[in-house]
Amino acid sequence: MAEAGRGERSLVDPKLLELLVCPLTKAPLKRDIGGELVSAQAALAYPVRDGVPVMLPSEARPLDAGKATRS
Repeated sequence: MAEAGRGERSLVDPKLLELLVCPLTKAPLKRDIGGELVSAQAALAYPVRDGVPVMLPSEARPLDAGKATRS
């Protein structure tokens, strides 16, 4: 059985996105085309579940070296 919420692509409020930073690097985040929030400096993608960013490094997915992101 797939993890609940893993496949959902919920949008984050743009005002909230302006305030969020990577918990490890404190750098701004960008939304990628898959709906995750990406920290380029930490090379991590944080999931968004039901419109709520999950800002835990233990929940983040490591980025592939060649993966392009878009805001």
